[in-house]
Amino acid sequence: MKFLGFTLDKFQEDSIHEIEKHNSVVVSAATGTGKTLIADYIINKFNKLNKHVIYTAPIKALSNQKYSQFRKAFGEEKVGLITGDIVINHDAPILVMTTEIYRNMLLTNDEIINNLSYVIFDEIHFINDIERGTVWEESLIFSPPHVRFLCLSATIPNAQEFADWIMSIKQKDDPEHFVSVVEYNKRAVPLSHHFFDTELGITTGSKLKSEIKTDRFPRQNRRGRYNYFHKVKPPFHIDLIEELGEEKDLPAIFFIFGRNAAELKAKQAAKKFDFTTGEEKSKIIKYINENISPDLRSLTSVRLIKSVLPNGIGIHHAGLLPSIKQIVEHLFDKGLIKVLYATETFAVGINMPAKTVCFNSIFKFDGINFRYLNSKEYYQMAGRAGRRGIDDHGTVIVMVDRVKDDIEKIIHITSKDVEPIISQFRLSVNTIVNLIHNHDEKEIRKILKSNFDFYQLKSQNKLSNIVSSFKARVRMLKKLRYVDNNDKLTEKGMFLRNIHTQELIVGEIFTSNIWRNLTEQQINCVLGGIIFEGRKNIKFQTSRQNKNLSRTIHQLNKNIYLKKKYPMANFRK
Repeated sequence: MKFLGFTLDKFQEDSIHEIEKHNSVVVSAATGTGKTLIADYIINKFNKLNKHVIYTAPIKALSNQKYSQFRKAFGEEKVGLITGDIVINHDAPILVMTTEIYRNMLLTNDEIINNLSYVIFDEIHFINDIERGTVWEESLIFSPPHVRFLCLSATIPNAQEFADWIMSIKQKDDPEHFVSVVEYNKRAVPLSHHFFDTELGITTGSKLKSEIKTDRFPRQNRRGRYNYFHKVKPPFHIDLIEELGEEKDLPAIFFIFGRNAAELKAKQAAKKFDFTTGEEKSKIIKYINENISPDLRSLTSVRLIKSVLPNGIGIHHAGLLPSIKQIVEHLFDKGLIKVLYATETFAVGINMPAKTVCFNSIFKFDGINFRYLNSKEYYQMAGRAGRRGIDDHGTVIVMVDRVKDDIEKIIHITSKDVEPIISQFRLSVNTIVNLIHNHDEKEIRKILKSNFDFYQLKSQNKLSNIVSSFKARVRMLKKLRYVDNNDKLTEKGMFLRNIHTQELIVGEIFTSNIWRNLTEQQINCVLGGIIFEGRKNIKFQTSRQNKNLSRTIHQLNKNIYLKKKYPMANFRK
């Protein structure tokens, strides 16, 4: 079978056959095998039938990329984009959006849903995400009976269980809703996994373990004395790049868990290496100058990127301007960047493979705790190694500190993707007020027991806990006057239906007179504080003599809920 000029693999054909039966499909296939062709088939098919298709992605960068691709393939007037800050062609039959936007459209009963045929969930394994996984579950639960799903992911060990759960909640309203699983675990370009140690260089897990065992035994130094504790320095990224360059294993993506660290390492690499010819430098500089407006060239991030790119060194993270990231992606795609220092957002969906993927470490701070990557996160990033049609294999290398790292754990994580999809379902305030507005008590109970966690455990205790939690939070909303005694939303409650983060903080400020007593500047500062996402080692110093701050906090402290719940607002001179 051929589609868009490609001869389809069997897993792609199997998926299309299920779509022709009007079934939902969970596709579990290795990175780089062509899962998105199945999405293209759905869009092409239902576009001709004048039916809507929604494509959802976990990050805005991927949404923007898919929007650009679909516009070229199907025409500008047929494709729309909706993210948190951009709305283009809202009524288009092909809509690209973040998963959060789709979930919010369901809860507000957007008219587009009435003519919706399929929803494509790219990177469905994000349902595992501790902070955002609930969004994917709610999107599946709240989708109306006529909507079908295409769920795309790399390896899902429990794909059949996941599909069975979707079918169990959907067949209650539509007995004809079947969910099929299509799996394909063979990569187009096989991966080989290695480690980088200060003394051994690029090595295997077995050699590394063997070497570490000898660290426990005394070694004789140059003066003839014995060291009973053999200490090895942490590995250095420059040494790894040097070894890769000698083996001609470039281009490489170097994953770093931290924006500042990625920039620092790029500067260090640019001082050491120059990977480009004179002609390539001219191309790079010309492209930068053509695509960065003059008024942005004095920015620190722009000056940094201009200093490293001509040497074939790139940087990519969420803190860069979109125009800079697009420049980096273009130059990488053209083979003009040989080493790209990137944070993990570069691993999601963006089709930018390299010959080698390196990890500075697989130990990261996730916003709450320090932890090792799970195998699914690791393989998501590792999957960028190996260019189809160019490389006969992809190389993945993890830098290890044999003094600090749990080597056994790292070897286990990198040996196989064994992480199943699990539920992260949480009841947000926004979900609760929308449930109250859209459903009666019986329907709410049915929805509460539709989550994946309840299905996996099939526990009455789980159901009891989530129902109790729901009732307790409704009581709190009644106390704060978002819900009246007849279990209907008040005017305040209706306002909360459209707030999707920090609902009660926003509600208490903007459904009261607090905001009226703040200047425009103070309101902007408060909103900035609400949406700010704290990162490790970021601290703010505020002058205790700052009258503007004192006045703002004084107004916030007039609200009993804010004063009690968020004691950091209790600023004292």
